[in-house]
Amino acid sequence: MSNRTALLHSLLAQRILVLDGAMGTMIQSYKLSEADYRGTRFADFAHDLKGNNDLLSLTQPHIIREIHNKYLAAGADILETNSFNATAISMADYHMEHLVPELNFTAAQLAREAADAATAQNPDKPRFVAGVLGPTSRTATISPDVNDPGFRNVTFDQLRTAYLEAIDGLVKGGVDILIVETVFDTLNAKAALFAIEAYFEAHQLRLPVMISGTITDASGRTLSGQTGEAFWNSVRHARPLSIGFNCALGPDLLRQYVEELSNKADVFISSHPNAGLPNAFGEYDMDGAQMAVHIGEWARAGLLNIVGGCCGTTPAHIAAIAKAVEGVAPRIPPVVEPAMRLSGLEPFNVSKDSLFVNVGERTNVTGSKAFARMILEGRYDDALSVARQQVENGAQVIDINMDEGMLDAEAAMVRFLHLIASEPDIARVPIMIDSSKWSVIEAGLKCIQGKGIVNSISMKEGEAEFIERAKLCRRYGAAVIVMAFDETGQADTYARKTEICARAYKLLTETVGFPPEDIIFDPNIFAVATGIEEHANYAVDFIEATRWIRQNLPHAHVSGGVSNVSFSFRGNDAVREAIHTAFLYHAIQAGMDMGIVNAGQLGVYANLDPELKARVEDVLLNRRPDSTERLVAFAENVKGGAKEKIVDLAWRNLPVNERLSHALVQGITEFIVEDTEAARLEAERPLHVIEGPLMAGMNVVGDLFGAGKMFLPQVVKSARVMKQAVAHLIPFIEADKRAGDAQSAGKIVMATVKGDVHDIGKNIVGVVLGCNGYDIVDLGVMVPTQKILDAAREHKADIIGLSGLITPSLEEMAHVAKEMQRQGFTIPLLIGGATTSMAHTAVKIEPNYEHPVVYVKDASRAVGVCTQLLSNDLRGAFAADIKADYAKTRERHLKHKSDTVRLPLAEARANKFKINWTRYTPPVPKQPGIHVLKAYDLAKLAEAIDWTPFFASWELHGKFPKILDDEVVGTEATKLYHDAQAMLQKMIAENWVEARAVFGLFPANSVNDDDIAIYVDESRKKMLMVWHNLRQQMKKPEGRANLCLADFIAPRESGIKDYLGAFVVTAGIGEDERAKAFEAAHDDYSAILFKSLCDRLAEAFAEHLHLRVRKEYWGYASEEALANDDLIAEKYQGIRPAPGYPACPEHSEKAPLFKALDAAAQIGVKLTENFAMWPGAAVSGFYLSHPDSQYFAVAKIERDQVEDYARRKGWTLVEAERWLAPNLAYQPEN
Repeated sequence: MSNRTALLHSLLAQRILVLDGAMGTMIQSYKLSEADYRGTRFADFAHDLKGNNDLLSLTQPHIIREIHNKYLAAGADILETNSFNATAISMADYHMEHLVPELNFTAAQLAREAADAATAQNPDKPRFVAGVLGPTSRTATISPDVNDPGFRNVTFDQLRTAYLEAIDGLVKGGVDILIVETVFDTLNAKAALFAIEAYFEAHQLRLPVMISGTITDASGRTLSGQTGEAFWNSVRHARPLSIGFNCALGPDLLRQYVEELSNKADVFISSHPNAGLPNAFGEYDMDGAQMAVHIGEWARAGLLNIVGGCCGTTPAHIAAIAKAVEGVAPRIPPVVEPAMRLSGLEPFNVSKDSLFVNVGERTNVTGSKAFARMILEGRYDDALSVARQQVENGAQVIDINMDEGMLDAEAAMVRFLHLIASEPDIARVPIMIDSSKWSVIEAGLKCIQGKGIVNSISMKEGEAEFIERAKLCRRYGAAVIVMAFDETGQADTYARKTEICARAYKLLTETVGFPPEDIIFDPNIFAVATGIEEHANYAVDFIEATRWIRQNLPHAHVSGGVSNVSFSFRGNDAVREAIHTAFLYHAIQAGMDMGIVNAGQLGVYANLDPELKARVEDVLLNRRPDSTERLVAFAENVKGGAKEKIVDLAWRNLPVNERLSHALVQGITEFIVEDTEAARLEAERPLHVIEGPLMAGMNVVGDLFGAGKMFLPQVVKSARVMKQAVAHLIPFIEADKRAGDAQSAGKIVMATVKGDVHDIGKNIVGVVLGCNGYDIVDLGVMVPTQKILDAAREHKADIIGLSGLITPSLEEMAHVAKEMQRQGFTIPLLIGGATTSMAHTAVKIEPNYEHPVVYVKDASRAVGVCTQLLSNDLRGAFAADIKADYAKTRERHLKHKSDTVRLPLAEARANKFKINWTRYTPPVPKQPGIHVLKAYDLAKLAEAIDWTPFFASWELHGKFPKILDDEVVGTEATKLYHDAQAMLQKMIAENWVEARAVFGLFPANSVNDDDIAIYVDESRKKMLMVWHNLRQQMKKPEGRANLCLADFIAPRESGIKDYLGAFVVTAGIGEDERAKAFEAAHDDYSAILFKSLCDRLAEAFAEHLHLRVRKEYWGYASEEALANDDLIAEKYQGIRPAPGYPACPEHSEKAPLFKALDAAAQIGVKLTENFAMWPGAAVSGFYLSHPDSQYFAVAKIERDQVEDYARRKGWTLVEAERWLAPNLAYQPEN
């Protein structure tokens, strides 16, 4: 603290200090002309200058000096500089931005000289200079365009830059204090405060800062809508010398607001009110004596530390005020209890006595697909309704997240926050800015005038980044959620949780200076009752870590996502509700004081069924080793199992090596650990068991598979046996490791690319390659490019294998190839997955990488491809052949493209499918609106399964049920079918997964030729979403139409009321956990079988639900009575096209679909950044009812349609070309 600052603090402790009065009022008294404002220097300036009061510091410095001297003579302790409008933003009105540094420097210098002269005259009354930073002529929170509440004519960064320039001039001119005053928009003030703090840090100095807001009228709020306490909560992070109010009101009307601040703020209080309200002529009638009566009373009531005057006040007013407060003891700032003091338009304080804080989670694109769809479609009015509903339903904070692959997250965050600012019923609560991207968080912080919460920061990337981001959060004035996550990963034990939180707390409070009451720890809530022993103590660890945090890290808060804890019981809402209720009871008792909770899955702790509560708490509190089994047993409604088989065990009499070979070929795990141990005891070294009998058995498997005498399901079963045997041997092998041990056939890094969640095919290929001696590093699903390449380097991979099912994955694979080229890789790249093809690999991927790129059609070819690629003798010729084949494929592709005749879009539209709408009445849904089905009967869905694709996923090709009698694959198909049926019965009996659906039936009409407008209600005024479609452009034979799905919906201009349905179904709730448990048990066969069945159940659900919609909900085919084979053959009226399929191939249309149905919140199905659905066992699409509606392929389209589609979607051409890449009939320019 400088000597001047120490002196100022000393005087404030002794008496009330007097601020000067109005500069503008005094200037007006001089009746200056345009010529006076110009002076000699600006006599020839091209623009009018009258009214530019700040310019007078340069052109009439003697007047400004005289005004200062008059206020000093009246008794002012603090002079304000003549710089109220001296920022580039305000000076732009006079075309004088270039003068800002000089204006501020000179204004400060004039006041400095006057103050120092007065101090010299009377050293017992030292005078101070406050450098004024006015509000500028623009507002960052309010739109100047009544037609667009999201528009802003100034940004936070523009304000910050402008203020920084002004601050530099003021400080260099010699000010003692900086005052951010007449704050009508707190966001403007926060930009000024941000600039001040940045300046202080850069110049290694600190001056006292005064902040003074403006209550504009009797509403008691600032122009931007905040109450006094909310305003204080928003700016208190700046650690100001004082907080107060000035302008707009006289002392009579302003008192109550100053009093409120005086009671709330733990800093000094200032006020400089107007001389009453202006009269009809804009003049102020309250004289000094009248003002002094009010101010004297304020002082005696203990409200004041600094007081002066604003508009209409003169030296006479200041003299009267100075006399009124003379000898009155100054206010003593109260000691305020530490609390997290948040704000929107209104304050929200969280202290140690506060009730649990519920955070509204629906305005989150990753958690609510209905909300995501609204944002993706630009339906921000609907999105605001979601936010409003949350606030109305009691959310005290709303979490906003825009992390969606198809969104410009920063732009969406900014737009939505701007719009929220114009909605007082939403903006009244604090905002939680939620993103995994710091740039999005920072963009959001620049939009909120209140004090919000950042969700989240962590030490994941190390201390340096953590500290830097924490400093910025502090500077922006936000509280923070700190994830218990450090450089080594997420904290999953009590020791790790407490260690990370303690370390973060120490860094935040000691290094950053972060207020401990603004720290919210999220120590990670994980699922219990998973069947994995390491997870048994997860709830206890969280509860005890919470207790430790509240006891050892003073004033910090604890939050978390409660639904995670019951993840293992997805599908059993009663048990989940009991788990949430009991968990929250214990966690809140331990000190958890906020979190995201689904109120619909909460009960009353005291009312829980005693037996259920006891068993739930046995699990949560880890009170007994069999707690999970007991809770599962209690929760089961259906019991039963498959019939026992009679098994021939004659092979058990064979020698151990033959028993191992038999077990591998037959896929029998029952005795594998016992036999492996027997073989180990006979072998010289444990490694010899792998190199000998186990590899001999796997070689038999590989040979049989390669010869087509063994099929994929058997190979996967064999791999399960092998894995379990190896798992048993690993501890012994580790203890016996020696140099020169056998190496694998090669190391292959495999991944499903970013944005895609489908992994069954990849897993099968991995198993097959593993069976053939390859070392597989499986990175899982949704893997970013750099992670794949980093893993390849780390593991010294010989090959990289990429998989994907959705069409955006094709572009992601091309990107991986480009990055491999750029980063200097030389290893082969394998391409596979349902959406890939040799043509696509040749045209789109292979040209990006000079080393081998090979399309692998199915698992049976993977071994041969890898063997040749890794053989020194075979690789060269094989790679050359592949390259030549791909070159020919590209030529054929280009020739085919040039041979195909396509129509201009206008002609294609003219040849649309013609329907005589005057002779057709669309059926009106019997049950319109949105419907949700949960815990749907899996047995009903099992009846609707189409088994043919199930066998195809196992590379057993043939139509069901004929495939069971097929000469070649019939036997294995039958075994697989029996295994599937047995597992399916278990899935149904034990509720392994839950099936859920959300669907809606809405008014709809086609618009813009090819789009379909879906309306909120029958008024058809407000759109729920627009479904953008594509039209066939290939030239058709006479009488054949160029189809588009919009053709089957009545055009809006026809006046006919048509309808449409939308749906999302899943049979994958709980799928991931169960699959991982199988994988953890080295049982790939069961994992893949299980995932395959989940996929089939999801498809069956889509078919079954469509049937119910036709017959019941829409009801246009109530008499329909088709057999299951006819349903599979789609012999019914109407279609259910799905985004990503040939009739509507562009995947991003899932986003508005999910948003309209709020699929994430309603049934837990989310979209990845590339619009894959998660869980993967999910189906989504639309329902069309017209009898002529039909499936078709859009096929290739020309640039004119892509440009038109981009325009309708609000995309750039490049964006459209990226998402439509598989359908482009031309080569994009970039």
